[in-house]
Amino acid sequence: MTRIVAISGSRRDGSTTKTALRAALTAAAEAGAETELIDLGAVDLPLYHPDEDAQGDSERLTRTVREADGVIAGSPVYRGSYSSTFKNFHDFCGSDEYEYTAVGLLATAGGGSYGGTLEHLRSTFRNVHAWVVPHEVGIRGASAAFDDDGRFHDDDLRRRTERLGRVVVEHAERLRG
Repeated sequence: MTRIVAISGSRRDGSTTKTALRAALTAAAEAGAETELIDLGAVDLPLYHPDEDAQGDSERLTRTVREADGVIAGSPVYRGSYSSTFKNFHDFCGSDEYEYTAVGLLATAGGGSYGGTLEHLRSTFRNVHAWVVPHEVGIRGASAAFDDDGRFHDDDLRRRTERLGRVVVEHAERLRG
């Protein structure tokens, strides 16, 4: 069975990044994948140190990513890029974790600009030999994008986010094939 892991780079309770990733994971599960969400705000992950092999939950988390066929990476937009929480986790991972892995990207912006975040994510994933899928999702004004139950207000945005989950499954299956 195809295994898809979403990684949330948000530490915020009620995170719109996590909400959107859950929607993408639901669509991936409906496409037949086994899914899991890594909530980086809920794990023990000290700052990356290149002279230390394993720190906190790093070994378990990198193994989870390494064993996945596909990854959906999500981050809130901070200062025009992705979060330091996501960057810290990403520093623990390399081509051993991402080579031949389909990766979909998702960015949630409090305002309107998410393009730089998606570009930064795209280049760092390509640098570790991930297969970044062409479909990506950016959410402007993310705090107003969902109702209290985590449902999208905008059907087009919901469809694009669900499509991200399905596209990652499709590409992961091709890479395994």
